[in-house]
Amino acid sequence: MTLKVYNSLTRQKEIFKPIEEGKVKMYVCGPTVYNYIHIGNARPAVAFDTVRRYLEYIGYDVLYVSNFTDVDDRLINASKERGESVLDIAERFIGAYKEDVHALHVKEADIHPRATETMDEIILFIERLIEKGYAYESGGDVYFRTKRFNGYGKLSQQSIDELKVGARIEIGEHKEDPLDFTLWKTAKPGEIKWESPWGEGRPGWHIECSAMVEKYLGNTIDIHAGGQDLAFPHHENEIAQSEALHDETMANYWMHNGYIRINNEKMSKSLGNVILVHDLVRQYDPNVVRFFIQTVHYRHPINFSDDLLKGAEQAFDRLRTTYNNLLHRLEVSADLLDAETTDAYKETIAELKARFIKEMDDDFNTANAISVLFDAAKEANKVMQADNSSRDLLQRFIDLFDELTGVLGFELKQAVLLDEEIEQLIERREAARKTRDFQTADSIRDALKEKGIVLEDTPQGVRWKRALVNE
Repeated sequence: MTLKVYNSLTRQKEIFKPIEEGKVKMYVCGPTVYNYIHIGNARPAVAFDTVRRYLEYIGYDVLYVSNFTDVDDRLINASKERGESVLDIAERFIGAYKEDVHALHVKEADIHPRATETMDEIILFIERLIEKGYAYESGGDVYFRTKRFNGYGKLSQQSIDELKVGARIEIGEHKEDPLDFTLWKTAKPGEIKWESPWGEGRPGWHIECSAMVEKYLGNTIDIHAGGQDLAFPHHENEIAQSEALHDETMANYWMHNGYIRINNEKMSKSLGNVILVHDLVRQYDPNVVRFFIQTVHYRHPINFSDDLLKGAEQAFDRLRTTYNNLLHRLEVSADLLDAETTDAYKETIAELKARFIKEMDDDFNTANAISVLFDAAKEANKVMQADNSSRDLLQRFIDLFDELTGVLGFELKQAVLLDEEIEQLIERREAARKTRDFQTADSIRDALKEKGIVLEDTPQGVRWKRALVNE
């Protein structure tokens, strides 16, 4: 089995070969922390957390760096609107970001650099670009000479001639060429600023990541990742800056996740359809949200709607029901399956694990990997349908689910209703039916069904059982 990664730079899947054997240096562009993150921001957090988890699962030591942009135009505008300092706003929403992605089981980055804490390195980076002739100061601003870098456009596969169309110099800019982009901006009155050789100002957005990658990971890294919207111009400009300075490849593999659409429309403030993760994880189990994001391959677009999320919730509950039934059956089961049957299922479990790895080796195909989990659930239910199950076999299925869902980063275990609690709910339902309060009776039935409890109304009274996934 060999891991293959789709490289956005070459537009093809490539066998993954790290720079240093057994180790991976990975940089993921993080959020601009001026507000709560939306579901579109959550997708790269989940997608590349899963990539990290899988790399670790197959034995790599991953150094994972994800930055915070804590100074830019949006933060400055938010500062003016709210009457708070840029740094206070950034600090608050860094905390909110960590809370939201933690709910989605995103592991903390090994390093979370901030632009404001990397200012010396940013300034030095720009100075060296000027020394090499790739950048110039003009009117207190510093710009990158785009045409000087021969490889510009290789990530987005656009030529300089194509990029010229629509390029222009805005009022107040002092560029040599419309295609040049900003490395350092002169501070306007009242704006946050830092001292530099070119006067008081602040960095451009693109230079921040180049400086952070160099500081924490070196000149060339294994994986650079982020949302598809960052490929141009942000990542294109990063490549130009870093490779112009170092004369080395910036990243061997570029990875980009697809967009999220809301009810088949682009998510935007103007349409009023922005969905904040802060709100979403209060409406839905965060495990379900993460599961939903992973039901589509990370490079493909996702359409988001309440109906689709509820469908994902139902599918997730099928897996959860099986898992919790395994735990319950383990407590009451006796080892009475014959050895031949047990050995056959052990082989099935090994095959399921191998299939999961095969799917993940194919550019981290979580959608197909999840389908393996459902096949595992079907096999586990066959075992549980027997009058008696092997405790060893039940434990092996539990371990399989724990192992594979650990890679995907969601949890199936939940508190299982005790028999006495179920009986009490059934009594409440019967009382509601006698008073013709069918709404309450139906809601109790539905609530029990969500917990994997199936009711059967018989002439002798109500019977219940714990459901299996294929029922």
